[in-house]
Parts: sequence; C-alpha cells; structure tokens
Amino acid sequence: MNKYEEMLKGYNTELSDESVKSAVKEILSNNMEAAKDKEVYKLLFNCIDLTSLNTTDTTEHIANFTKKVNEFEAEYPQLPNVAAICVYPNMAAVVNSNLEVSNVNIAAVSAGFPSSQTFTEIKVAETALTVADGANEIDIVINVGNMIAGEYEEMCEEIMEVKAACNKAHLKVILETGALKTATLIKKASLLSIYAGADFIKTSTGKMEPAATLEAAYVMCQAIKEYYDKEGIKIGFKPAGGIVTTEDALGYYCIVKEILGEEWLNNEMFRLGASRLANNLLSEILESEIKFF
Repeated sequence: MNKYEEMLKGYNTELSDESVKSAVKEILSNNMEAAKDKEVYKLLFNCIDLTSLNTTDTTEHIANFTKKVNEFEAEYPQLPNVAAICVYPNMAAVVNSNLEVSNVNIAAVSAGFPSSQTFTEIKVAETALTVADGANEIDIVINVGNMIAGEYEEMCEEIMEVKAACNKAHLKVILETGALKTATLIKKASLLSIYAGADFIKTSTGKMEPAATLEAAYVMCQAIKEYYDKEGIKIGFKPAGGIVTTEDALGYYCIVKEILGEEWLNNEMFRLGASRLANNLLSEILESEIKFF
C-alpha cells in the first residue's frame, strides 16, 4: 500500500450517492429562502472568476473583456469587483497588460486544459510560462484516467510537479466531477488533490456534461472540512460550469455556508467560475436588468 492509499484510509470515502442527494436537498430546504439577500448577492459577485474560455478568443476580445473589469469600479463604486479574470494561458499576458484595478487576480487554465491529456513536462512548462506572463492563479485538471484507474501516485505526483512550477501562484485543481460520476470517486479525488498541494479544488472545466452539481459540491466541501479538521490545512472551493442564474449560485453558497461555515464565505476561499452569472447577480442587486459584462 502506498502513502496515497494509506492517507485515504483515514477518511470515510465509501459514500452513498442517494444519501448525498438527500443531504443536499435538506440543506437547500433549510437555507435557500434566507440566502435570498442583497448582501449575499454582493458576496457572490465578489467571488466570481469572470471567465472567457472560447475557441474564438482574440487578443482584442480579452483586452476589452479586461477593460470592462477596470470600468466596473467607476461605474459601480458602491459594489465590490469580481475576484479574478480567468482566461487561456496564452491570454494571461493580455490581461496583465490591461488590468488596472487592484484586488482582481489573473487566473489562467493551464497544464493541458481541459482534457489534461498531454505530457507532464508540457504541463509543467505551460504552467511556468503562464505564471511568467502574470497569472497568479493556475487552474489545472487532474489526470482523470489515472484517478479512475486507481493510479493515485501518478496523478498526485503530477499535481506536485505542476504546483512547484506555480511558484507563488495559487493552484486550483479541477476534478472534472462529471467524469468521476460517483460520490466515492469525487471524495477520493478531493482528498488526494488536497494532499498533493491544491490551494483550491474545483468541480469542472465547463467543457463536458454534467458540469458543476450541488451533490459534487457537497462531497468536495465535506472533504475540505474533514482534511482541515484532521491536518489543519485550509483550502478553497470553486464550483464552475453551468452556473448561470442567481438561484444556481445561491445553492453553492448554501452548501459552503452549511458545511464549511462563515470562514469560507469570502473570495479568498470561495470562487464561482462563471461569465453570464455576473450580469444576473448585478440585476438582482440593482433591481433592474443589467448587461454590463
């Protein structure tokens, strides 16, 4: 038995998918109505990683995308800005050269995103280049094939190599929970990613279905909490993929609040990967239809 299997033995990873569904249903039933509050909407907006990951992205598009974030503070000085701008690795320098506001990070997907099917050496090099171009947050995908096959050492050691290439940038590790499918595999992947050095664990790339689900969020947040309680290592959580409506975002807020608590309800520990969500939250906050982004 290797150290990764040994670590997993310290946690309950044999989960019932039906029990997870029931637990999520209960959390939403008990918390959703109380969460419908403008202050909560402002918090959620401040936790958004405003994302553009399109095949058609151009330098001009990403520059203009970044400038909208710059303009937001002047347009809506009473509101907090988004947490980060998330782009492809070759666009990190474009964001870096155009971003003028403080407290907005530069995130980039890297290391063979979205499939993770390339050489580890390429993943490490791409990550280092992206950080050199100004990204201070790196989002990578686990080797899902290794995870499903039970090849935990290979998966974790690759994460560790990429983590080293991040230097001081934070590492968000995407589990692609729609491919893992079961609560048991999601729990194991969460714990292994934390053990390997993730600063955040993230549900999905948004490039396959299903993307983020509340059930996956529940399992991932439980893993974060249990690991923190046992090892004292505190990491963040990011759902991403298909989070569009205010109602969508509130569901994840309720899960995080119920399982992880108030300590996680800030953009240092909680992010939402989204693009269309920003305008929907602004519309709720300002009580009129907003199409700023």
